[in-house]
Amino acid sequence: MNYSSGVPWLTVLALLPTVGATVVLLGSSRAAKVVALATSLVTVVLAVVLTVGLRGGGAMQLVEDAVWIRPLGAHYALGLDGIGATLVLLASIVTPVVVLATWSDYDRAPDGSLSAIAEGETARYDSKVFYALVLAVQTCALYLFLATDVFLFYVFFEVILVPMYFLIGGFGPGARRSYAAAKFLIFGLLGGFVMLASVIGLYVASADAGNPSYLLSDLSGLTLGTGQERWLFLGFIFAFAIKAPLVPLHSWLPDAAEQSSPGGATMMVGIMDKIGTFGMIRFCLGLFPEASQWATPVVMVLAVVSILYGAILAIGSKNLMRFVAYTSISHFGFIVLGIFVLTRQTLTGSTFYMLNHGLSTAALFLVAGYLVKRRGSANIDDFGGVQKVAPVAAGLLLFAGLSTLSLPGLSSFVSEFMVLAGTFGKHPVYAGAATLAIVLAALYILLMYQRTMTGPVKPAVAERVTDVSVRERVAIAPLVVLILVLGVYPKPVLSMIEESTTLLQTSVGVSDPAPVVEGTR
Repeated sequence: MNYSSGVPWLTVLALLPTVGATVVLLGSSRAAKVVALATSLVTVVLAVVLTVGLRGGGAMQLVEDAVWIRPLGAHYALGLDGIGATLVLLASIVTPVVVLATWSDYDRAPDGSLSAIAEGETARYDSKVFYALVLAVQTCALYLFLATDVFLFYVFFEVILVPMYFLIGGFGPGARRSYAAAKFLIFGLLGGFVMLASVIGLYVASADAGNPSYLLSDLSGLTLGTGQERWLFLGFIFAFAIKAPLVPLHSWLPDAAEQSSPGGATMMVGIMDKIGTFGMIRFCLGLFPEASQWATPVVMVLAVVSILYGAILAIGSKNLMRFVAYTSISHFGFIVLGIFVLTRQTLTGSTFYMLNHGLSTAALFLVAGYLVKRRGSANIDDFGGVQKVAPVAAGLLLFAGLSTLSLPGLSSFVSEFMVLAGTFGKHPVYAGAATLAIVLAALYILLMYQRTMTGPVKPAVAERVTDVSVRERVAIAPLVVLILVLGVYPKPVLSMIEESTTLLQTSVGVSDPAPVVEGTR
């Protein structure tokens, strides 16, 4: 057993939500939400402390390494660098927000029934199960962002499907939630099955080299044949493209988001889906540098298609939850584009984009959830004039929407600008096509706001919709503050990420293009 810091702080961090989930399940329903909130807040504090304590240089720190399954060369190995720390913070911040935002959604009524989020079926389980599943998703995500062993990563890559499946199928408001949950699970298992073939292939390759191991530190120095490396890469990129999701492997997301509860959708899109793009950076680029460069043209085309396709479908969406899902497909396209441009600016921008997208999407899903719960419908046409009866809710929805469209001064603008500016330097055609999505984003956000918040107040809106409560405002407040602060002063996070992306560039064997000065051509 090796702990570089003397104390296994990363294990403590990752297991805290598991402990909380266990206590939630064993305790009373009344105490479940309190325990879940307290656990998630302690996790935030520890994540911030560990991140602030990172030394410069961008290398893995707080390393933990113990032999796990010796015959397979599998290790229980964790580590934290600037890229992983960014997503650890995201998973830690979003979870207590979800807990507080859904505080009374699954309380039992006097007749024993459960609260409904919208018209249709009520939840199948109570608050104990919901908060235990939320904490289970968080602990799986933390392990995935911390894992430095491929086999350990793969285990949690598959395990996270289980709590997420029950969050969709057990707490979604719609009659098609079972279908959406099954579709989500089938797509996830398909990606995991294909990835497993590459995981096994890595073991065979390392065993042939005389050192069977799944440690990233061992595998990064492994010499692979060109064909072998490309086949292994395809297994990983396929699984990550489903999880991200990337067109054409995206179709599970709109259904899952539409049929999920707002809290479940936030955990899925705000946290879980980042595993796909994180995996592209950590494993595709880190383990298969030549294959990543070989696949770059195809991946960038798919990324641009996702950017435009998601934006166009968002414009025509009739369901608020589905609308947010389509905007996310577009934004994930930006993240993937930045990853495979392979410059320091775009890699840093894409990592920062993951954080910003998680914050913006969480705000958008949860505010939409507030409105859907009050109106009893997620259909955009069932709203109208909401800003007259619920001005704070309308303001929060507009703020979340402006963050989603990357308004200057908000955090998403910084990351999107970095991706586009870095892409223009190497691939101006792709950058030009992606830039069209900026116009489309303004269109879909403003149209959504106009259709739901402005105009005459519809009778059902006047009767049912009330403004957000103090608790709901407090729940959203951390997201609003972070979006504003990181939009004005992103340097601490960007510096932390850039140190790690610089090391990643070196390991991939790429460098930034030299600047072109007019008159020297």
